Amino acid sequence: MWSDVLGIDTIGIHDNFFELGGHSLLATQVTSRLRQRLGLDVPLRALFTSPTPATLSGVVRELETADAASLVPLDRGSGPLPLSFAQQRLWFLDQLTPGSAEYLVPFGLRVRGTLDTGALGAAFTGLVTRHEVLRTRFVTDDSGRPAQIVDAPWSVTPVVRDVRTVPTADREQAALEIMAAEARRPFELDGGRLLRVDVVRVADDDQYVLITLHHIVSDGWSSGILARELRELYAAAVAGREASLPELMFQYADFAAWQREQLSGDFLERQLAYWRERLAGVPALELPTDHSRPAEREGAEGDAVYFSVPSEVTEALRATASGQGASLFMALLSLFQIVLARYCRQDDIAVGTPIAGRNRAETEGLIGFFVNTLVLRTDLSGDPAFTELLDRVKDAALGAYDHQDLPFERLVDELAPDRDLSRNPLFQTLFVFQNTPDGDSWSLPGLTVEQVGVGGQDAKFDLQLTAAEADGELEAVLEYRTDLFERATIERLAGHFATLAASVAAAPGARLSELNMLTVGERREVLVEWNGVTGPYPDAATIHQLVEERVAAGPDAVAVVHGERRWTYGEINARANRLAHHLRGTGVTADTLVAVCLDRSPELIATLLGILKAGAAFVPLDPEYPADRITYMVEDTGTPLIITSSDLAGRLPGGIERILVDTQWPGGPDCDPEPLASPDDLAYVIYTSGSTGRPKGVALEHRGVVNYLHWCDQNYPVRVPGGIGSVLYSSVTFDLTITALFLPLIQGQQLAIPVMAP
Repeated sequence: MWSDVLGIDTIGIHDNFFELGGHSLLATQVTSRLRQRLGLDVPLRALFTSPTPATLSGVVRELETADAASLVPLDRGSGPLPLSFAQQRLWFLDQLTPGSAEYLVPFGLRVRGTLDTGALGAAFTGLVTRHEVLRTRFVTDDSGRPAQIVDAPWSVTPVVRDVRTVPTADREQAALEIMAAEARRPFELDGGRLLRVDVVRVADDDQYVLITLHHIVSDGWSSGILARELRELYAAAVAGREASLPELMFQYADFAAWQREQLSGDFLERQLAYWRERLAGVPALELPTDHSRPAEREGAEGDAVYFSVPSEVTEALRATASGQGASLFMALLSLFQIVLARYCRQDDIAVGTPIAGRNRAETEGLIGFFVNTLVLRTDLSGDPAFTELLDRVKDAALGAYDHQDLPFERLVDELAPDRDLSRNPLFQTLFVFQNTPDGDSWSLPGLTVEQVGVGGQDAKFDLQLTAAEADGELEAVLEYRTDLFERATIERLAGHFATLAASVAAAPGARLSELNMLTVGERREVLVEWNGVTGPYPDAATIHQLVEERVAAGPDAVAVVHGERRWTYGEINARANRLAHHLRGTGVTADTLVAVCLDRSPELIATLLGILKAGAAFVPLDPEYPADRITYMVEDTGTPLIITSSDLAGRLPGGIERILVDTQWPGGPDCDPEPLASPDDLAYVIYTSGSTGRPKGVALEHRGVVNYLHWCDQNYPVRVPGGIGSVLYSSVTFDLTITALFLPLIQGQQLAIPVMAP
């Protein structure tokens, strides 16, 4: 049994291996145990691809000759010791922004019962004596490089504050304010005492305890060691006995030196080569923010939104992941990346995730900054099924786990991304999944201990999703930067994640485009409330008939203004009618496409109106378009006719009949022609930008345009005292320009066309 080999009773033989991920402490325990018991470095990928003892035996045989250098204790008398790569980065950030509270690690505890503060101080003194990193100073050597110096043990004396003199109703708030302030009070890295203990007494048998460390000497795994050893050291101090803790053969400084030695030569190059290829051209995540992004992100205040995913959904996600040979972590990461992709409208999503970084058994019992960060990049393009996306995420995760030894700090130095002080390098969002047994929770003998938040913490990332299982449910929290997002935005995002999880649980084989992310309330808002505006509109009319009604109501009113030129409604209607009768004579009929290539002018307005009156549909061509784009659009529509001007005719393809409005405007009847087009006939065809390939023509019928113009008429009342209409400020190849063009004409207002400088 694996439990016999690993000494971890909670590990199963097969399915439970799929609950592992290199991000989790439990996974690192497995690989560390294999190394400790068998003397082998077993890649985490092997646990996924060969998860049973029988099939893993082949992997074991291949690894029996692996040469892994062991940690060795350093000579403490040889002077300053090197920092680990992770420590060096935090040291650099501290030099860059001295006094920052961003990398403080506070633990707030509510302790009920009679707390022995003397024993508490003795327990922490024992921790400082036992773990060199808690009595290490970070200094600059003669060459300007950072180094660490281990000092002799120092006595820890908790700072006790008393709020029992405060009115009873205000004590809790007073205590929490003290905790929040102390949790943000910075350390001096060269001071050598990067641990503080504060006690705030609320009552004789009720107090808060705040433990604050700097991240340069601690991480998430360290908190479990700290809680476990503090429990034993406090119990020993209260009982007046020696603590029963195993001797530490190595210290963090030994690991730092070993890491520096290992990350060199071929090993380093293999690690770097993988990440260079994997993260080449990785894009920044363009999250839509509520506030403008500050020029620098240091010291951004954070807040959090808590939510949960039901047990039945969580179990369905686990089953889906297991069926793909993946972990629940990978399924949840897939969900998170889908949400981010939809918010950002990106298919290339990179998310950071922490990994314990203790891939040697010798480091399991050490307090220190071992945690590493992996960048998990996923391609969501092609509208894959969720199960296919899960395979992509699994492959990305296992590849990252196989190359986890390269510190994130070293990776950033190597890739040298463009310096942007407003963002984290390489990724801006973090995903954390905590699936370890709760065996290292805070407790003290004879006391009731509850962990509490201390508030006021800085947000290290734009967005961080942390999830953990509790009684079958998935408890999650979204931490965010308050200088970027409003709380309501993050609450909405949390609802989208939970809804998407339920959608995937119900149909894991569905394509991403088929998965629902909107909550019930949002779906009702979008499908019913936003579309619940009903009422009559002139559904039997065409666009030009609406203009004709306005002409009849005021033919002498000015319709179009262009510099010194003024065309009345009657004049522009007459010109349009003459063109319409001429077009009918050439065989133009309903749904015939007539191309128009004209600068913005009164002639352009009369031309568009005349084409509609003829019963045809117009295709606007921007004179500034490249010749090949114009040729493509003309050929794609199959238009038999182009209406243009003599100065633009040379830009157009030959072999097609054309009318030059400046020299060939048709004569003929001025009266409105008999209606030919119906509301269901085409009004115009407009082409997309072509950014995803060739431009695509979008056909619009009269009925839809009339409906929209009627809505605009009701909601944009231009007919106000002193109002003169609107301005034709953009090309008619832009859809909203066309509706903005006709709106003032059906309202009896003026359409002003700016005269462009030559």
